[in-house]
Amino acid sequence: MLLKLLALCLFTFLIYIPIAEARIRHYKWEVKYEYKSPDCYKKLVTTINGKSPGPTILAQEGDTVIVEVTNKLLLENLAIHWHGIRQIGTPWSDGTEGVTQCPVVPGDTFKYEFKVDRAGTYLYHAHYGMQRESGLYGSIRVSVPDNFTEPFAYDYDRSIILTDWFHKSTYEQATGLSSIPFVWVGEPQSLLIQGKGKFNCSSASLTADTCNTSNPECSPYAITIIPGKTYRLRVASLTALSALSFQIEGHNMTVVEADGHYVEPFVVKNLFIYSGETYSVLIKADQDPSRNYWMTTNVVGRPPNTTQGLGFLNYYPNHPRRSPPTVPPTGPIWNHTAPRLAQSLAIKAHHDFIVTPPTTSDRAIVFLNTQNRINGYVHWSVNNVSFTLPNTPYLIALKNKLHHVFNQTSPPEGYDSVNYDIYNVSKNPNATTSNAIYRLGFNTTVDIILQNANTMTVNNSETHPWHLHGHDFWVLGYGDGKFDMNKDPKKYNLVNPIRKNTVPLHPYGWTALRFKADNPGAWLFHCHIEAHFYMGMGVVFEEGIDKVGKLPSSIMGCGETRGVGRP
Repeated sequence: MLLKLLALCLFTFLIYIPIAEARIRHYKWEVKYEYKSPDCYKKLVTTINGKSPGPTILAQEGDTVIVEVTNKLLLENLAIHWHGIRQIGTPWSDGTEGVTQCPVVPGDTFKYEFKVDRAGTYLYHAHYGMQRESGLYGSIRVSVPDNFTEPFAYDYDRSIILTDWFHKSTYEQATGLSSIPFVWVGEPQSLLIQGKGKFNCSSASLTADTCNTSNPECSPYAITIIPGKTYRLRVASLTALSALSFQIEGHNMTVVEADGHYVEPFVVKNLFIYSGETYSVLIKADQDPSRNYWMTTNVVGRPPNTTQGLGFLNYYPNHPRRSPPTVPPTGPIWNHTAPRLAQSLAIKAHHDFIVTPPTTSDRAIVFLNTQNRINGYVHWSVNNVSFTLPNTPYLIALKNKLHHVFNQTSPPEGYDSVNYDIYNVSKNPNATTSNAIYRLGFNTTVDIILQNANTMTVNNSETHPWHLHGHDFWVLGYGDGKFDMNKDPKKYNLVNPIRKNTVPLHPYGWTALRFKADNPGAWLFHCHIEAHFYMGMGVVFEEGIDKVGKLPSSIMGCGETRGVGRP
């Protein structure tokens, strides 16, 4: 009898133990153009509910996020990508126009629904044409499950996004890139910290209603901190072109997270960050509290023709608009590649959170990154093939076996590494265009070797941040010069490599990645520089398409699916 009573009490106790349940986070957004002055210069900006950057999505690991997006751009299509969210089981919500969905046409409302399966720092941004750089972007912050302890301690959590800012519209830029003679987009006019920058209005003949430095919209962004406290600062980059360095006057930063994965902590004075990357750094409010301090960001890897971005680290109770008494610190030398490569090599998985990669791969693909000409037009290419999107998105075409809508020929998996000179302008800069894709065996292990080379300009090799949709990959290594398939794999880090979704390819160097093709769908892998992807620098991987569930009709309505889906 006593045992039965104890069992009943235990059963009753278990019933009333509070269990954290996954929640639904519901957002409703209106996307439209508004006149804004993020760097004091007035221009059309793509806003979400009137703001740029848009609202921060806050969720907990395991939650479902629903975002209902209404396109009120009037004359422009729309798609939004959830950068770093793997979309396991929901490949149609990846938000990549031409790959996973038809674009959202003006006046329509589209519902994105996906699960955030891992805590970390992520992003969202437009993925239609070059639309991202017009202001449609924001943060996704996913907290850890209840009762989970992170491997570092902090008192408060803050987020900032770094971007570069152009005064020309995306249409003007795209037209120049698609013209003969070729018109490059040029260097950005400003660098923004959380959507705020400062253009020198006196540098051009501009009226006060066009450019006004006293406009509160372009007052420096300030993060208010309490003396003695430790802050987790989530720093992300969504630049259209620029690689950046970020620094905080008088404060070291301890790197603890990269792209949603815990890092073996290391200390930096300046953080190099490339478009599409996210980091968490810890800063201690341990300086003289009677003043504020500069936060600065500056361009690296390109000639510094853009004024550095400025913000304030505001020590409470100083006024957040109170300018620091010092000159803003300058960043590192723009063309010094060694420290940037050193930071890349320093990023390892935290010793308590190591997920070791498979020791070997089933397939190795080498991607030579080059600048080329096709019929007189300038393109970027991978293995001499410049990527183009089909009219019918790949996910729809593959699932419905519409083989005629894109090229079925397998694209090249390498280049003539013996004879190609990566240090000089190619003797034959010609290339071809194709919308063919790479088909990967489901659950196979794939190695990607990104190989950089000289552009069509003498003594020039650019930095390319590559982003993979639908996956994380292990970063096995970086190197200078030409990758050696016989020697360099022996140097791979198979012990504690970091996992990421975006990684830099340094000038005249190589970067080696490994991932499991275990997420059914069609996934884009591309350079995250807007102009470079627009000009053809990307590929698509298909894997396990037969395992993809029934496609929602909402992603259809273009190409071969015209008339299907949204009315």
